[in-house]
Amino acid sequence: MFLARSTSINLRSRRATVATPRSVNPSHIKVSSGPSVARPWGAAVETAGSPIFPRNARGLSGVNTTVAAVSSASGTSDPATSSSSSKMEVATIGGGCFWCVEACYNMLKGVQSAISGYAAGHVKDPTYKQVCSGTTGHAEVVQITYDPSVVSYKEILQMFFTIHDPTTKDRQGNDVGTQYRSIILTHNDQQAQIAKEVMQQVASEGWWSAPLVTQVEPLDIFYPAEDYHQDYFVQNPGQGYCRAVVGPKVAKFRSKFASKLKQ
Repeated sequence: MFLARSTSINLRSRRATVATPRSVNPSHIKVSSGPSVARPWGAAVETAGSPIFPRNARGLSGVNTTVAAVSSASGTSDPATSSSSSKMEVATIGGGCFWCVEACYNMLKGVQSAISGYAAGHVKDPTYKQVCSGTTGHAEVVQITYDPSVVSYKEILQMFFTIHDPTTKDRQGNDVGTQYRSIILTHNDQQAQIAKEVMQQVASEGWWSAPLVTQVEPLDIFYPAEDYHQDYFVQNPGQGYCRAVVGPKVAKFRSKFASKLKQ
């Protein structure tokens, strides 16, 4: 089943028409389960105040650059002047639709920001339409800036393997395509080792009945997605795909990891 979605987004300029921003806590959003619904690239985008996140035409690579870039979107202080900025680390993961993954991790204690974007492709500064065509090689990913003294990289990955199906190649539910593949993009050798260990744990403890197909590779460049994708579920909880797909995932995450969520 596909949801027909109209859009007023100007794909040429890649900027949505944005109303006055509103502050919504994902943990306060009421969600209900519904049928599995695929999200075609042309689906309706109903922005209702998503904060502007300026795209970087060159993409983002490396922890320091990313932390500086996401600070304006998350409303946090400039890392250059923040006493805690040196403690922040970055994780980049892809588990299907980035609306789902972003919404979950933004609720997590210790997470400064979760930014939707594209990575692991071969086209410079791709648009959403290009990525969804399946011709750029990119995956929909989320880049998470977090405080490792509050939540560890290992915990982030362990949660990752509970909020998406890492056994289905190039798909999540009815969302089908290489852009929806399960992928962990590491920032250093330590992350690569932890990813290997967590995957071994998931496999040996039988978290899933089928073999994992999650890719693990070093991050090259991260391209933040268009403005209207950022905080999409928070801004559009009543949108069809959000109600049927994102909402139930957020509810499950909230229930399973209640003690680790922001208040």
